[in-house]
Amino acid sequence: MKELTKSEELLLLTIWRMADNAYGVAIKRSIKESTGKDIPYGTLYFLLDQLTVKEYVQKIAGEPTPERGGRSKTYYKVTPEGFDALKAASEMYKKVWGDVDGMAFESGTN
Repeated sequence: MKELTKSEELLLLTIWRMADNAYGVAIKRSIKESTGKDIPYGTLYFLLDQLTVKEYVQKIAGEPTPERGGRSKTYYKVTPEGFDALKAASEMYKKVWGDVDGMAFESGTN
C-alpha cells in the first residue's frame, strides 16, 4: 500500500464523509468549507484520477439530468483499499503524535 499525500488523505476523508453525494463540485465545496482551502479544479480532478488509479476510490456514473444538458455527474466512493490507506495514515499519526504534549505548542518549548 502506498502512503497517502496530505491532499489525497483530505480528499479520501471528504469523499468518505459525503457518502453518496461525493462528486467534483460538491467535494471542492466541502473542502473549502471545512479547511478554507480552495483547490483548483485541475488539481482536484488530477488527485481524483490518481486515487482512482491507486484503486482507493471508485468512479460511479450518475443518471443524466436535464439541468446538465443530459450529462451525468461522476460520483466517487472510497474503496476498501482506500479505507485501509486511511486507517494506516491514522495509525501512523497516532504513533508519531501520541506522546507529544499539547502544552509544548502553547509555550513553544519541548
